Amino acid sequence: MANSSCTSYSCRNMKDFYNKLCLLLLEEFFGSIVQCIGNSLLYGTKTLRAICFGTSLPVAKVKEGLCVLIKHGFVTYQRNEEEVEYTIYQDKIIMILRYPRYILFAKTHCGDEGEIMLEEVLKHGYITASEVIIKTYKRIEQTPSRFNYLNVFSAAEPSIPNLKDVFELLVKNQFLMRSLSFEATRDALKPDYNLPNLDLIAISSVLKGQNTELSDNTIYWKVNFDRLTEDLRDQILISATTQRFDKNAGELMKHMINLMYCRTASWAATSNPIPYTEIKEEVKKSNYEELEHFLDQYLRLIEEDSTQFIRRVGDSGGGQYILNMKNAFKQLTWATVEHIVTERFDSKAARIFRLIRNEIDVNLDQIQTLAMFPAKDAKSITYALSQENYIQTQELKKSGTLSAPTKLTKASPPYRFCIDLTKIVEMETEHCYQALYNIITRRDHESTNNKRLIEKQLRVQILSANLREHGATEQQLADIAEMITPSEIQQLERAQNAIKKLAAAELQVDETLFLFSMYVMYH
Repeated sequence: MANSSCTSYSCRNMKDFYNKLCLLLLEEFFGSIVQCIGNSLLYGTKTLRAICFGTSLPVAKVKEGLCVLIKHGFVTYQRNEEEVEYTIYQDKIIMILRYPRYILFAKTHCGDEGEIMLEEVLKHGYITASEVIIKTYKRIEQTPSRFNYLNVFSAAEPSIPNLKDVFELLVKNQFLMRSLSFEATRDALKPDYNLPNLDLIAISSVLKGQNTELSDNTIYWKVNFDRLTEDLRDQILISATTQRFDKNAGELMKHMINLMYCRTASWAATSNPIPYTEIKEEVKKSNYEELEHFLDQYLRLIEEDSTQFIRRVGDSGGGQYILNMKNAFKQLTWATVEHIVTERFDSKAARIFRLIRNEIDVNLDQIQTLAMFPAKDAKSITYALSQENYIQTQELKKSGTLSAPTKLTKASPPYRFCIDLTKIVEMETEHCYQALYNIITRRDHESTNNKRLIEKQLRVQILSANLREHGATEQQLADIAEMITPSEIQQLERAQNAIKKLAAAELQVDETLFLFSMYVMYH
């Protein structure tokens, strides 16, 4: 009973960090009012009247906050006979952590203008195509120098037709889709990627300050998070293959994933069989001569590897292969958990953890023999792993009886050890929530404590840039730079380094969290 109570308390404590992280993200990106409304909805579906009562906010403020949450897809509503009920989705709030990666995908596939466009859509929740083009054009024009623009974007001077093409490319890549409804009952509507006819002359008129009606002012677009999540999943698998083998193996995995999409549902656990001839043809198009020359060897290498990312299922036509997403993320999760055990304990603990995993059910004598550890070390390590819930113990029963425990003898220890990966993933997921909450809180603390110096540095940089444009001398620029003292520079460097390290840690923890979420989804 004591263990059960302890576990229940731990679950409640970890669940608190999940909720706290969601509220922290809402406050950071949308302010305290939205956070307050989000906090009210965390306790369950509520009506407008119940939210107003729970938050003590004016009706107008609650409506405004709900509009923000609905626009960004964090809240849906459902109409009942009497009132409208609102429901919040915490998993979508957690996705805020992945916005930088999503923006990078847009930059990679659609260029720098595509990056700005996706950022604008993320900022507004949903928006019309014409508005995206107008806002992107204005942001490019606000670049301090036209030469800087040309250097940064490596493109011709911005034009409305070019930006229209970039927007169409975002839709073609399915990064954006039409925003059809925010009602819970219509949440499963089929994505719509049909492009409207944009009036480029009207867009140009608006940019010139004229009051012109845009032709698509009722057609809104939002980010297709499913597609971006697929890309993030694929990137992890390609990166893992590259690290385990080499860049050619990673390129082969990339082509296998592309071929999977042609014949299999995006989130299927395993792909339908992919013929060798199609793989060969796809590799040939990519102009990777080394991969093309050693294709058979690479396929055999990945197939025979213990990770079993791919598996051969037939011999006709040179062979057929399936991509096993479920097993791939299981193996990646095992590797991540083993790394966590090594970091938290030591290499000896990781060795015992691997042993229990490979042998499935072992007792303490077998661990001592197979791991070749002294009895004292084996006992202390297994006890530590058991206390932290990385391994589980099961009491052995006498043969022929249902409940009597086996007597403690040297030949027959009363317990055996096993590993429940799903339970470990649940535990580590909650640890990730706690770590992310602590990282973001600490980062905000560093920024707040050094706010005055950061603003001072920004003012000096702006002043220096303006004077440089107006032909200031080197002496004048040096005098401006001396406005920040050496001690302030040192303090700023320490704060900025701390913030950079915390930001990098946030990305790494979120990557681990995403990997665990993929394991849970496939299992």
